[in-house]
Amino acid sequence: MRDFPDFNEATIAAIATPPGTGGIGIIRVSGPQSQAILQQLFQAKTPPQNFISHRLYFGAIVHPQTRQVIDEVLAVYMRAPRTYTREDVVEIHGHGSYLLLQEILAQIVTFPSTRLAEPGEFTKRAFLNGRIDLTQAEAVAELLGAKTKEGASLAVSQLRGVLQGEIWKIRDALVAVRAIIEVAIDFPDEEVEILDSQALKARLVREVQEPLARLLARADGGKVIREGVSVVILGRPNVGKSSLLNCLLREDRAIVTELPGTTRDTIEEWLDIKGVPVRIVDTAGIRETAEAVEEIGIRRARQKLEEADLVLLVLDGAEGLQAEDRTLFEVAADKAELSSLPAQTKLIPPGCKKVVVVVNKVDRVATLDLALYTEAFRGVPVVAISATTGEGIRSLEEAVYEAATGGQGLQEPGAAAPNVRHAAALQRALAAVYQIGEGLAADLPPDLLAIDLQAAMAFLGDIIGETTTDDVLDMIFAEFCLGK
Repeated sequence: MRDFPDFNEATIAAIATPPGTGGIGIIRVSGPQSQAILQQLFQAKTPPQNFISHRLYFGAIVHPQTRQVIDEVLAVYMRAPRTYTREDVVEIHGHGSYLLLQEILAQIVTFPSTRLAEPGEFTKRAFLNGRIDLTQAEAVAELLGAKTKEGASLAVSQLRGVLQGEIWKIRDALVAVRAIIEVAIDFPDEEVEILDSQALKARLVREVQEPLARLLARADGGKVIREGVSVVILGRPNVGKSSLLNCLLREDRAIVTELPGTTRDTIEEWLDIKGVPVRIVDTAGIRETAEAVEEIGIRRARQKLEEADLVLLVLDGAEGLQAEDRTLFEVAADKAELSSLPAQTKLIPPGCKKVVVVVNKVDRVATLDLALYTEAFRGVPVVAISATTGEGIRSLEEAVYEAATGGQGLQEPGAAAPNVRHAAALQRALAAVYQIGEGLAADLPPDLLAIDLQAAMAFLGDIIGETTTDDVLDMIFAEFCLGK
């Protein structure tokens, strides 16, 4: 267990349910004062001589001095170590009034050595007490923030220790190699017999390099599932961008009129496209304008374009291909110079992005020559739709999915996938393993090989929390919500 300021002495408390009105609100308490707090504040309907661990009791929370009833509740005392934090834990299940929950919490923190919990501190204590490793702790936050079933499935697999198990297998293989190298260091006269460089290198490739590479190959897919993709709807005014947003969301989220320039601000919503969380952003139509409010909307459109992973360039199929459409495509695909647009509508090149061209309003055209658009935007997916009737929307969703996953699709549910922090550590570990292989090929002394070996093990230790620095831990747990 790591050293942590006031870790063993302090009892922490927090409201564990979201703010607002609900049927039930839960307060969680963890630490040595937990049982004493319950005994002082809780008045059971049938008072027990001693609280039985993990049993719910019905009663009321009362003010410690006036004994006035604050709320009728269910309370449970859970004795260490069979708890979430491996400390004594109390949960109070009251009515979902945030006012009442705050009043109960205010009485709890008046007890000696008791304070409000920091974000994620209950899970941090579970990690520091050895109940879970760091990958499982991170999975808790990912599970709470999952936006699709696939994201939740990925988090659950990590919470159950799938990723942890794969990391330990690789570490165990490195430990076995380390044992051989250390024997060669201790018995230098027999080094030639002990250290079979070719056999050891083959073992490293089979048991370490290849498993590391397989884990890293899942990282991109995991990133898409966890974080999703940002998709910006771009186009001239009145081409049907807001109608497309409403059609994708299956609700009237944006105002739609025949007047150009109706959208004055960006509108953002999340949707699930075949398991990929997609943040869809509707933007103001890009054009030259002297109207101040619309110009603000266009500036915001530029910013969202810079941040986007994917651009849906919407064209008006009833009007046909316009010169402005070609210009916007060049900008969206990061091929345009700043001078290619009028002064008031210049866009900062957004970086290399994927683009899907969306030819809208096909319901207003007797015959659409789609070949004209595929020729004009060669190498880019072109989808014909009607945002009014819904025609072609499934094809558009498929194009977004293909672009988001690089045409590879999502990994199978439950497969372990490292997050960005894990992937960085895996890359460093893999680089260190390559160094060991090169050292074996060059017949370097075993003590030099041991340096790279130790580095590789330390990088893997960062993933599961064995060698992770305190400032990195603080940064990870600061992302958690209160009460978890």
